[in-house]
This record gives sequence, structure tokens and C-alpha cells, in this order.
Amino acid sequence: MRKSEFSGIRSFLGKTQKELAQLLGTSLKAIQSFEQGWRRIPVHVERQVLFLLAHHLPLSGESKQNCWITKNCPKENRLHCPAWEYRLGHLCWFINGTICHGKIQATWQKKMTLCRKCEIFQSVLPSV
Repeated sequence: MRKSEFSGIRSFLGKTQKELAQLLGTSLKAIQSFEQGWRRIPVHVERQVLFLLAHHLPLSGESKQNCWITKNCPKENRLHCPAWEYRLGHLCWFINGTICHGKIQATWQKKMTLCRKCEIFQSVLPSV
């Protein structure tokens, strides 16, 4: 996640740096460092910020679409995919170990490279 995206999300959520620090369970100094680009934004912070953002927005009918329907996922892949198992097709981007493009996405970085291009992720999150 880029520093501009991080600060844009904070702004969109209507939170001060201090309020976001409290929400994320981190320090004000950490938030300032993320926004200035002095420190990399850790994966757990990125995930939590995106989760908050996704739940800050009212979901339209289209954005509640399950990934396995949108992506026409084969049944054999669905049966082994955590998004299917927990019925969280609109949050498939949030869950590690999902099966996208026929392969398990093992790391957050690799997963997010695919997810940022996906209509499921894009429909839930505004462009910030």
C-alpha cells in the first residue's frame, strides 16, 4: 500500500491520525511514519485499514456478489477455498489462502497484486 493511499483512506474514513492509531491499536508516531513514507505499512495494518474501509461504505447489490459466481469458479476449486467455506465471496480479497485463477494465493503481497485488478475488490472499495 502506498503512503498516499493510506492517508487517502484515513481521510475518507473521516479519522484524524490519532483516531486511526487508536482504531488500529498502534501509535500516532506509526501513523505519521506511514503517511510520510518513513516506514513501510505492515501487512496487518493494510488489511485492517482495507477492512474498515470496505465496511464503512454501504454495499450495493452488485458489490455483494460472490466471487465464485462472478469468476465462474469451478466447483472443485470452491470446495477448497476459504471464501466459499465461510460464505464470504464479497470479502475474498481479505482472506488468505483463497483460490484465485486456479491457484492458492499464499502471500498477502501476491494476493493483493491480483485483487487490486479484480472487480470484486474494486466494487467494495472506492478509489482513494
